[in-house]
Order: sequence, then C-alpha cells, then structure tokens
Amino acid sequence: MAPLRRRGYFSPAADAIGSELDLELTGRHVVHALAPAFCDAASVYLLQRWLLEEQAHRAADPPQIEARRLALRIGADAAEDWEPLLPVGEVLVFPRETPYARALATGQTQLLDGMDGHTFERLRRAGPDDSGVNALLRSASFLIVPLRLRGTAVGFIACTRGPDKGGFTRREAVAVESLGARACVALDNARRYQRERRTALAIRRSLLPETGQTFEGCRVAHGYRPAGQDNVIGGDWYDVLPRSGRRLGLIVGDAMGHGPESAVAMIQLRTAVRTLAALDTGPTELMRRLDAVAGDTPGASFATCMYAEWDAELRTCTFVGAGHPPPLVRGHGGAALPVDLATAGLPLGLSPGRYEPTVLHLTEPTLVLLYSDGLVESRASDIDQGISRLCRALDTGADELPDPGRPDALSSLCRRLLADSGPDGVRDDRTLLLAELTPGKN
Repeated sequence: MAPLRRRGYFSPAADAIGSELDLELTGRHVVHALAPAFCDAASVYLLQRWLLEEQAHRAADPPQIEARRLALRIGADAAEDWEPLLPVGEVLVFPRETPYARALATGQTQLLDGMDGHTFERLRRAGPDDSGVNALLRSASFLIVPLRLRGTAVGFIACTRGPDKGGFTRREAVAVESLGARACVALDNARRYQRERRTALAIRRSLLPETGQTFEGCRVAHGYRPAGQDNVIGGDWYDVLPRSGRRLGLIVGDAMGHGPESAVAMIQLRTAVRTLAALDTGPTELMRRLDAVAGDTPGASFATCMYAEWDAELRTCTFVGAGHPPPLVRGHGGAALPVDLATAGLPLGLSPGRYEPTVLHLTEPTLVLLYSDGLVESRASDIDQGISRLCRALDTGADELPDPGRPDALSSLCRRLLADSGPDGVRDDRTLLLAELTPGKN
C-alpha cells in the first residue's frame, strides 16, 4: 500500500513513523504528519498504566483515565512556544464522561462539532489571556482516535480544526485511524526497546565497580563504550578486587561476541574471579582455576583477560594474561610501553592452559592501563600498531592533565582515551581500567 501521505491527507513525516525506536520521536513524527497540513493542532496521549506496564486488571469503563501527553503540535509553531502552557510529559486525568475516555472505553473514534467542555475549561484556565489558546478554544471540529494494540487501549490521537476549515469527515477519520494503527505498533516497539535498554543499563551498572576509587598506594578509574549504537551490554568486563595483605587485584576481560549470550558468560566469569579472589588464590592459580570454570561455562570458551595484582608494600605488580593484549605502563615523565609478558597465555576454556606470572618492581608512581582489544584492533591496522597508538594517546593525555592530583584526573584521562579510540559504531566493545600505583616507603 502506498504511504498514507500520498492520499493527500498527511505530510511526509508520516513516512518516518516507526523509523526510530524512540517514544518521544515517534510521537513527534505523528503530530508533524498531521499538523498543520491536515489539522490546526494535533496531540498524542498514552495511558500512564500502559507506559508503566501495570498489569493489574482494569475495568472496561473506569471512572477516569490517566494519560501522558507524548507529543503536541499547534500549527507550524515550535514546541517551545507551547511548552509553558501545555508541556510534553504532563499527565492529565480525563473523567469517564469526556470523549477521550469514551473513545478508549468503546474503541470508537469520536467526531465532535467543537471542543468538549472538559478540555475547554482546562485550556481556558491554562492560558486565559493567550491568543493561541483562544484560537484553540474556537475549534469548530474535534477528532479523537483511540490507539489500540491487540485489543487493548493504549492511548489516543486528538486533532482540531478552526472555523475557517471544514469539519472532519468520516473518510478523514478512517485515514487517521489507519495512521494511528501504524503509529501504535511503532510506539509499542519503542516502549519495549526502551524497557530492555533500561534493564540492560541496570545490569551493567550493578556489575561495574565504583569509579574514581582510591586504595592504599593506588587510585583507579575505568571507562567503557559498547560496540555499535544500540548495544548497552556485551562481553567486556572489568573489576577491582581488594585482597588480603593490603593487595589489590585488577582485571579486564572479554568474552567473545556481543549481546545477551556474551553478557551471561561475562557475568559468570566475573563472579568466578570474585569468588577466587575471596579465597586468597594467588595470581597464577587464580587464572588456572578461571580457565577451568570457563571450560564448563557455555559461551565462555575463548574469552580473554588480563589480571594484575598490586602490592604497595612489596612494590610489586604481578601480571598474568590469558590471550589478552599486554598492559601498558608509564613511569613518571617516561613513555608508555607494553609490558613484556613472560607468556601471553591461552584464552580461557582451552584447558590445560599454561599461565606464568610477570612481576614488575616499581620504585616510582606508575600508571598501569588494562584494556580490551576493541581499543587497539581495527580493519585499518594490526594490533601492534593499535598498541603503539594507545601508548602515544596515554602519553599525550597524561602530559596534558591540568592537575594530575585532582580526584577526577584519572577518570578524565579515561574519557579522553575512549574518545581518541574512534567514533561510536565500531564492531567491538572498548573497555579500559587505569590505575596509578604508588609504591610504599621502605
């Protein structure tokens, strides 16, 4: 079927409905399709209980409904012109006797020769001396189209015309009903997507260590950017693990892939690391046991990670890797360099893995950067070039910090490193964990 706008009723904005998984933007597409070409003013309202996903049984004809104004357009005016009087996001109560509640209760479009009394009084109180409101009050034709999804009322579209235009016809009402049906599907898709995104964000926030942490002889900051525009949670993880004897464990890992499957593997590996750290397992033994866990965990095989353990009293930092890019170290005023590991180690889950520690003895404050391969791998260059590029970025960022002693200095440097790693939309997650290690006094 040809787009609705080709029937001569609606503007080209009608063709954009459903193109974005965004409730507010979809609502704006609907009202821009309608006003000012089809009507003088158009608005979209969604039931509050549908937005909040309340599943409790509701009467078919409740005494009142609560609906949130999702979008509004009056003529060709900018939204800011009406925001003080009729703000988007406002929740309104409509009694049973209003045409809005009647449209939702019956599922029937309401055609009126003018504005209903409830709306008239509400608008008159909102802007008694406003010329725009006064023009709305003179509406000569009023159209309310219920939005229904799988037999359930979810909201409505309201359109008005002034006395200088002809009243809405039944044929025009049917065209708006067809537009509303398509909009309803798009709104439901956007609502589901935003719900899943909120869930994913909540999961990721629950998994992340607190940023800007400070421990004895160590300050830590971290950063993360997911792959692509829409992914929120993937296979990258990182953690900060206080250990006995005033030691501190740091880890960055990468489970293969993106999306829910890799996220589940990531959660299980992260939980295993925390458990092993609580058992006071040494760095090498921790990696061996994590390798065994990965072999029994669906989706965790071939995951990589880099573990570092800092002992400020002994002035040692011990690294053990499992197929992961080498950490970078930068002494005071020196150049950042990758650590020359005793062995890179096999990825996890390929037992029996051979994991050997690499121990650095530090005599001055040192920056240590653990990161995922998303920061150093690209189609345009090999991983060694990417590591060299990241070393230069770390040097430049550290040298240009206005006040390295500020509490947020490391977090600021993390943000810069992520920004320098390229635009959004790359194929892999980008994760980094940055620590400033300060050796204890003899």
